[in-house]
Amino acid sequence: MRLKPVPALAANVESRTLRFDNNGLCALLCGQHHEHLALIEQQIPATLAARGNLITINGEPGPVEAASLVLQDLYRRLESGLELDRGEVEAAARMVTRGARGALGFPGDDVSIRTDKRRISPRSPAQAAFLRAMQRHDLVFGVGPAGTGKTYLAVAAGLSLLKQQVVERLILSRPAVEAGERLGFLPGDMKDKVDPYLRPLYDALQDMLPEGKLGAKLESAQIEIAPLAFMRGRTLANAFVILDEGQNTTPSQMKMFLTRLGENSRMVVTGDPTQHDLPPGTASGLNDAVARLDRIGRIAVVRFGEQDIVRHPLVETILQAYRDERASGAAASRQTDHG
Repeated sequence: MRLKPVPALAANVESRTLRFDNNGLCALLCGQHHEHLALIEQQIPATLAARGNLITINGEPGPVEAASLVLQDLYRRLESGLELDRGEVEAAARMVTRGARGALGFPGDDVSIRTDKRRISPRSPAQAAFLRAMQRHDLVFGVGPAGTGKTYLAVAAGLSLLKQQVVERLILSRPAVEAGERLGFLPGDMKDKVDPYLRPLYDALQDMLPEGKLGAKLESAQIEIAPLAFMRGRTLANAFVILDEGQNTTPSQMKMFLTRLGENSRMVVTGDPTQHDLPPGTASGLNDAVARLDRIGRIAVVRFGEQDIVRHPLVETILQAYRDERASGAAASRQTDHG
């Protein structure tokens, strides 16, 4: 790849043209109908235009440099044989605009995971730290807001260890707590009753394994999905164990789960400490466990922020709006109290 400088169009405006040696990869970089370039323009105030194997960037020097870094890193990703989709492009642009990366490539390329259906790479520094923590620690807490990829990456890490035969089983669990509404009586057998609570775990698995292979692993109990209540009394040896939505446990439930850890096993607990669906006045087991175990060796706590959200870009905006509303409401309440 060679850079071809172009004279500035006017004061404080720069034009830079990147030349990419592989025309086919350049087409993938731009995306269908130049969709990827449009995504970059949505997050970086610069204009991008492609012609053949050339992409020209126009704008102020800072945004031009940022867009250039994004394009070069994405192209290197394609050169290494990795896939490129909308999410990868958006994540790259976000990280550059937040100063979370430079020209050395994606953080965490060294911890990318290959599943049967796709390759999964971290899309933020926190995601990379989370994957590394799961490689190096027996117990890992991933805490942060919705949409940061905590559960998805934990499932990917578990499948990878199962495929490598480092563990014999992958066990995924969730507390069966209703999210603010009463579902009432659910028909069917026990599996039919608990499956709605566990559906997000099935969704993650289906995104990584072919349908036939997932069914076979569930049938053979290599993969087990069960409510938290089913963990009591068990010793989980030679397993990778994930507890999702950990904020919806009580301290006693969390203690019960963590003490299931058996020989040659690893545990990952994910959740958002700021919100839970427990009855009013009930303490969250996730908050309690993190406070107790944060500084113990062989235990890692990885904290995600709103800047790590990898779902639709609006998710971060929505969370920001709710946080601002809570802050303004609290301020108004204080003003009333002092009035």
